[in-house]
Amino acid sequence: MNAAPFSGKILILATESCAYPGADAVGQAHMNYPPNTYIIKVKAPVMFPESFYLKCFDKGIAGILIMSCGVECPYEGAYEALAKRIDRVYQLMKERGLDIRRLRLTSICTVCTRAFLNEVQQMNDLVRELGPPGREQTMANPSEKGLKAVTA
Repeated sequence: MNAAPFSGKILILATESCAYPGADAVGQAHMNYPPNTYIIKVKAPVMFPESFYLKCFDKGIAGILIMSCGVECPYEGAYEALAKRIDRVYQLMKERGLDIRRLRLTSICTVCTRAFLNEVQQMNDLVRELGPPGREQTMANPSEKGLKAVTA
């Protein structure tokens, strides 16, 4: 009996001026993407503090895609500030033993349907591979589960 593959929730923060219209174009074209994906339309993802991402993982969100306008952001300096914030989140994730690939910052334009679908599918594949958030910690330290670590 094979267990069903893990299909954890994927949260997408999509900017209202670029990525959200791109996601809408995917829907209008009747293109499919995994049903474990949840999209939130946001003005600018830079408004979310580092703690937001960590709390999402704590609550079971398995992957987060931040789909922004990139350097084309209508808010001056917002993308650069967001990139710095995400770098800080990566450090916090490492400290918690979370795989940083669970959080991805990408640029999606209003007509980038293929890019949107590709990003979602890549994150879905990664989430299936990694399993629930926090699993990395138990896999990295087998002695916590009563298993002996193999040393060379």
